[in-house]
Amino acid sequence: MSDVMVIGIAGGTGSGKSTITNKLKECFGDDVAVIYHDNYYKEHHDLPYEERAKLNYDHPDAFDTFMLIDALRDLREGRSVKCPVYDFTIHDRSDKEIIINPARVILVEGILIFQDPELCSQFDIKIFVDTDADVRILRRVVRDVKERGRSIDSIVSQYLATVKPMHELYVEPSKKNADVIIPVGGYNQVALDMVIERVRAHLNMKNI
Repeated sequence: MSDVMVIGIAGGTGSGKSTITNKLKECFGDDVAVIYHDNYYKEHHDLPYEERAKLNYDHPDAFDTFMLIDALRDLREGRSVKCPVYDFTIHDRSDKEIIINPARVILVEGILIFQDPELCSQFDIKIFVDTDADVRILRRVVRDVKERGRSIDSIVSQYLATVKPMHELYVEPSKKNADVIIPVGGYNQVALDMVIERVRAHLNMKNI
């Protein structure tokens, strides 16, 4: 599938990446496939829950990025891939897998996808979603309590210990690799409309 376009959507935790990803998916349906870098967290079946909870999940080494790169190459060649599924409630990979089928447009979402040069080179368009830190942490608190069963204390502790320093060390500097920076997250309708039109133009292209 030489006409495949791969779009990377990066940004800090709670920045609005998923809002943009979901709107593109809603707009174009099966013409768009989505891969989340979060599902490629390394497995830690050998560690007890208490130890897994202490790991630094905001460092590049927390991810099996090479596995994601291989998956993208397969999808570009028209092959379906088996994607691992990460369970945030247990801080570990689950025993489930999901099948991701090839599509004309592939969206890759994650906080650190522009940090790794080899992964970054896989993207035809690189979008960084830029949102104020106070907004991002509030969104993270709400999400982690509602969706991941975390306590407020654990969220604050993790944010101060790893999320904030790793954002400053790795995520924010990776913004320089972006082609497009979208302020105010997924609620920037002008920017979102421009991305939608770019995707639509690609989908309307005929194979030569």
